Amino acid sequence: MRIENNISSLSLGWEEEISGLSRGAGGFGEYLNQALQKVNKLQVEADQMVEKVAQGEEDIHNAFIALEKADLALGIAVQVRNKVVEAYQEIMRMQV
Repeated sequence: MRIENNISSLSLGWEEEISGLSRGAGGFGEYLNQALQKVNKLQVEADQMVEKVAQGEEDIHNAFIALEKADLALGIAVQVRNKVVEAYQEIMRMQV
């Protein structure tokens, strides 16, 4: 069993959006809005999977995969926010 195959199947689907950004499709704010909507969607789906596991309707393995995807997406969103805040603070410290 190859790990690379499993990792590539966990893609969050942001690759297309990033390549679209380089072609000028929408602004950075719109991209962030869409990314946050995806993070929210992954969180909601993970919560629904956990409820289904509790009811015996879903496999726990799939629920853990959904939880890990949601956790990874949230972690990435937090890191992006931290970098944006850090960049803003650095710009505000610049002397004119």
